[in-house]
Amino acid sequence: MASLPSVAVTRTPKSESEFRKYSASFLPSEKSPSVSYQRSTQLDGVSEARCLDFREALSFIREGTKVESAFYVPILQECIDKKLVSDAQKIHAHIVKTGAHKDAFLMTFLVNVYAKCGTMETARKVFDELPRRNVVSWTTLMTGYVHDSKPELAVQVFREMLEAGAYPTNYTLGTALSASSDLHSKELGKQIHGYSIKYRIEFDASIGNSLCSLYSKCGSLECAVKAFRRIRDKNVISWTTVISAWGDNGEAATGLQFFVEMLSECVEPNEFTLTSALSLCCVMQSLDIGTQIHSLTIKLGFESNLPIKNSIMYLYLKCGWIHEAKKLFDEMETISLVTWNAMIAGHARMMDFAKDDLAAHQCGTEALSIFLKLNRSGMKPDLFTFSSVLSVCSSLVALEQGEQVHAQTIKTGFLSDVVVGTALVNMYNKCGSIERASKAFVEMSIRTLISWTSMITGYAQNGQPQQALLLFEDMRLAGVRPNKITFVGVLSACSHAGMVDEALDYFQMMKNEYKITPVMDHYACLIDMFVRLGRLDEAFDFIKEMDLEPNEFIWSILIAGCRSQGKLELGFYAAEQLLNLKPKDTETYNLLLNMYLSAGKWKEVSRVRKMMKEEKLGRLKDWSWISIKDKIYSFKRNARSHAQSGEMYELLGNLHEKAKSFGYEWEESLEVTDEEEDADEEKALTSIVYHSEKLAIAFGLLNTSNAVPIRVTKSISMCRDCHNFIRIISLLSAREIIIRDSKRLHKFINGHCSCGDFGTLI
Repeated sequence: MASLPSVAVTRTPKSESEFRKYSASFLPSEKSPSVSYQRSTQLDGVSEARCLDFREALSFIREGTKVESAFYVPILQECIDKKLVSDAQKIHAHIVKTGAHKDAFLMTFLVNVYAKCGTMETARKVFDELPRRNVVSWTTLMTGYVHDSKPELAVQVFREMLEAGAYPTNYTLGTALSASSDLHSKELGKQIHGYSIKYRIEFDASIGNSLCSLYSKCGSLECAVKAFRRIRDKNVISWTTVISAWGDNGEAATGLQFFVEMLSECVEPNEFTLTSALSLCCVMQSLDIGTQIHSLTIKLGFESNLPIKNSIMYLYLKCGWIHEAKKLFDEMETISLVTWNAMIAGHARMMDFAKDDLAAHQCGTEALSIFLKLNRSGMKPDLFTFSSVLSVCSSLVALEQGEQVHAQTIKTGFLSDVVVGTALVNMYNKCGSIERASKAFVEMSIRTLISWTSMITGYAQNGQPQQALLLFEDMRLAGVRPNKITFVGVLSACSHAGMVDEALDYFQMMKNEYKITPVMDHYACLIDMFVRLGRLDEAFDFIKEMDLEPNEFIWSILIAGCRSQGKLELGFYAAEQLLNLKPKDTETYNLLLNMYLSAGKWKEVSRVRKMMKEEKLGRLKDWSWISIKDKIYSFKRNARSHAQSGEMYELLGNLHEKAKSFGYEWEESLEVTDEEEDADEEKALTSIVYHSEKLAIAFGLLNTSNAVPIRVTKSISMCRDCHNFIRIISLLSAREIIIRDSKRLHKFINGHCSCGDFGTLI
C-alpha cells in the first residue's frame, strides 16, 4: 500500500464530545430540546437563576415562591449534568404546585431530564401528561429509550409518533436508525431509510452516517458504502463510520484504502478515526501503515491520547515489536486498566502468531508476569483481564496459575460473568482437569453456545465421549442451536468412541436439520474415526465423496494409519498427495521421512529433503514445559544443563529398565532436529530416549508429591516411542500425566491414554 498522503493541521483536533455531537448514534441526544431551549430562553429568569448557586436556587424554589418557567431550565440542566434525580423530582413537584406544568416547553424539558438521568418510567409518565406534543418531545423520549438500552421501546414511540401525524426530523430519524442498529433490524432500517428519501434528507450527513452504521451492523456492507457515497457533505464522522464498516465486515485492506482517501480529501481524522485505522492495521499486521499513522497521531497532537497509545501499543505487540510496545508502556505517566489489558491481551494474542512454540511460550509467560504487576499496582482487574489471563493459562497448561485466577474471580465477583465463566471452563479443559471444568460449567448461571461447545469439546478431548454426546443432547433440549464448532466436538467424541453409525447420523443431522455446510474439520473427525478402527478402505472411500479437497492434516492421518497397519501402498499414495500440496510444516515432512525410512525408500527420502530445502523449512524444535509452584521450567531434547540433570537421567534410565518388563521396546526414528550435533541429517538415526517431554516428566516426578498430576506442554507431536513409554510410566508411578502436544491432548492414567492410543500411530 502506498504511503499516506499528508494532511494539513489547521484546526484543533476534535474532542470526544464533538465526535458524539455529530455521530449518528448521539445526534438526537446532543441536538435534544435542552440545547435549543437554553438558547431560546435568555430571559430575566434564566439570567437570575444562573447568577445563583445551584443550592441557593433550589432553596429559593422550595420556599414556594412562584417563578417564571425559564427559571427552572438552568437548575434542571444541573440535575442532568450531575444526575440529581431526587432534586429533579422536587423541582417537578414545585412546577406542578405552582401551575407551571401547563408550559409545554418546560414539561418537554423535564422529559429530557428524566431520560438523561435514566429514569425512563418517570420520563414516559411526564410525556403522557404533556398538554401538547411536538416532534421535539417525541424525539426526546425516543432518545432516552435508546440510551437506556431499550431500542424496542424507542421504535414503539416512533410508530406512535407517526400514527399521531407528527413529522419526523433528521434527528428523529437518526434516533430511529440508532434503535434499528441496536436491534440489528435491517428491515426496519430500510423502512426508515424510505422515510428519509420521502423527506429528501437522505443526503444529510447525520442520516447518511446512521444508515451506513446500520447497514454495517446488519452485514450489508454494499448498502453501507452506498449510504456513505450519497452523503453530500461528508464529515470526519462519515469517513470514520465507513472505515469502521469495512473493518467490521472483514475488509480491513479496503478500510485502510478509504482512510487514505479521506486524507487525500484533506479531511482531518479525529481520535476515533485513528483508532479505527490502527485496529485495521492490527487485523492485517501492517506495520508499514501503522507506523505512518503513529507519526500522524503525533503531528495532529494525539501523542498523549490514551486510546490511541493503547491501539499503537497493541499493534506493535501483535506484529512482534515487543521492545517498541514496552517503550510506549513505560513512558505512560498514568496507566489505566485499559492499558494493562492491552498489554496482557497483546501478549496473549502474540502466542497465536509467534514464529514457533518457544516464542509463544515466552509471550504467555510475559503476559502472566504483567498480570502479576497489575495486581501489585493496586488496580483491580476486570472481566477482560480475567478472560485474557485464563486464555494464557489454557495455552500454557498452567493449572496452578489458572486456579489462582479462578480464586480471584470469585473474590472480585467476576465469576458470574458468562465470558469469564466460559474462559474458566475452557482453561480447565485445556489443562486436562475435566472434573473441575464440569463443576465450573454446572455452576454457571448463564450458559451460551460457546460455553456448551467448550464443555462438549472438553469431554471429547479428555477421553469421555459418552459424556460429550449426553451433554450435546442436553444442549438441544435446552433450546440452544449448535454451530459447526459444536459438531466438531460431537464428531470428535464419536471418533474417540468408535461410534461409526452415530457419527454418520450426527453428520447428516448437521447438514439436514441445522443446514450447516461441512468444513474440513468435520471430515477430518470422520476420517480419523475410520483410521482408528483400522477401516482404511472406508476412509479412502469417504475422501472420494468429500466436497472439499483433503488438506495436509487429513493425508497425515491416513499416512499414520497406513504405516501402523502395514498398508504401505496406500500410505505411499497418501504421501504423494501430501507432497503435491507442498506442506509448510516440518513435522509433516518428519512423518514422511519416517515412513520412507522404515520402507527403505532412500530415493524418496532424498526427494523429501530436497523439498524441505526448497521450502526453506527449519528443523524441528523439540521443547517441553512444566509448571511447578508458579514457576515454569523448560527442557529441550537431550538437555544436560539443568541442575538436576544427573537425577533426571538416572530416573529415566531406571524407568526404561522397569518398562521393559511391560513389553516396552525402545524405537528409533529419523528426525530433523534443532540440535547442532545432528547437522549430518543423512545419518540422523538418533536415540529418542531423551526427548524433551521425558525430561520434563522426570523433573516433575522428582519435584512434586505423589498426589499431584504432571502437566507438560510440548512444542511438536509426541513420537510413538514416547507415547508408549509415558503410558507405562503412568502405570509404574501411579501418576496422572497430561501432555498437550501440537496435535492433541494426551491424558495418561493407569497405562491408558485419552487419545485411545491413537498416538502410537504417529
